[in-house]
Amino acid sequence: MASQHTIGQIQMVDLKNQYLKNKSAVDQAIQVCLDETSFIKGPQVALFERQLATYLNVPHVISCANGTDALQLAMMALDLKPNDEVIVPAFTYVATAEVIALLGLKPIIIDVDPKTFTINKELVAEAITPQTRLVVPVHLFGQCADMGGILDLCQANEIAIVEDAAQAIGASYTFPNGYVLAAGCLGDLGTTSFFPSKNLGCFGDGGAVFTRTEELACKVRMIANHGQARKYEHEVVGINSRLDSLQAAILLIKLKSLATYTANRQRAAAWYDNLLNGISEVEIPYRAPNSTHVFHQYTIKVPAKKRDGLIEFLKQNGIPSMVYYPKSLTRQKAYQDVGRVVGDLSVTHELCQRVLSLPMHTELTEPQIAYIAETITTYFA
Repeated sequence: MASQHTIGQIQMVDLKNQYLKNKSAVDQAIQVCLDETSFIKGPQVALFERQLATYLNVPHVISCANGTDALQLAMMALDLKPNDEVIVPAFTYVATAEVIALLGLKPIIIDVDPKTFTINKELVAEAITPQTRLVVPVHLFGQCADMGGILDLCQANEIAIVEDAAQAIGASYTFPNGYVLAAGCLGDLGTTSFFPSKNLGCFGDGGAVFTRTEELACKVRMIANHGQARKYEHEVVGINSRLDSLQAAILLIKLKSLATYTANRQRAAAWYDNLLNGISEVEIPYRAPNSTHVFHQYTIKVPAKKRDGLIEFLKQNGIPSMVYYPKSLTRQKAYQDVGRVVGDLSVTHELCQRVLSLPMHTELTEPQIAYIAETITTYFA
């Protein structure tokens, strides 16, 4: 096996080297913010919203403080009532269900597709009741959920859709007629996070809401600003959630490189595929035919009884790894008695025992991936 010392330290996410490649531009953008002392609602925020809207080909982008706030703003804009039912996948980060519970809504938790790990559209149909008002598909690990059937189903039942696209910015979904839309821009509203480790990340917290509907955009913007359309005129109960100018300035720089970042991740995933595909006990990530994959995570499946051993073996050889996610929503203490579960969640529970995410970021090199793959091959030999 090759020595790790010859390939450099392997990071789960390498934000430092990504910053160093943009250091001059980022430092200059930050200095402009400091010189202007316009830290809140500075010109960088509005410019970033416009440029991200252009990138996504969506009319309206409203930035906010973080991805969780983005979900909350989107749901508040839909005027949902307490105990309205919201269908959500069991295999997701807790924020998706957290906002539902905080707003007094009722999460209806369903299983996911065993290949894509995203919400199972067949189970969405089974979970709908007269109280269902919203479906929240999560575009997990970098690719879109199977939205075609979900969009038709929700339209027929007058159910809204809020997409959680925090892990899939830059991905796109292709409909059978060839029409293409960006992740987060297919439903009524879409949300994302700019947490530093995301594919488009700032140097702190940040988020955004996307929509094609002007009325919803105005409501989201108003709710995010204490419910006021004009200063000191509060039309609805709102919150205080905004992206600060420094973070917007950084995101403007990184947005210019997002296509390159995506290509780097996809190239790294192809290297992984080529080297891991021959290991019988490793299942490489599935690519849905109707979605591009931007690889926020490169997540393999391994036998449950061997996963902990593999994690430790990788660690001993200087390779980090992570389990996203070790527990379903229903096995988190806070959500055991919240909402309703449809089905046995067998796929989710299996995934929680078998998934393992390997290092994935824009700065990975082919020798580093070769070393990781060689280490995994050795473990299963």
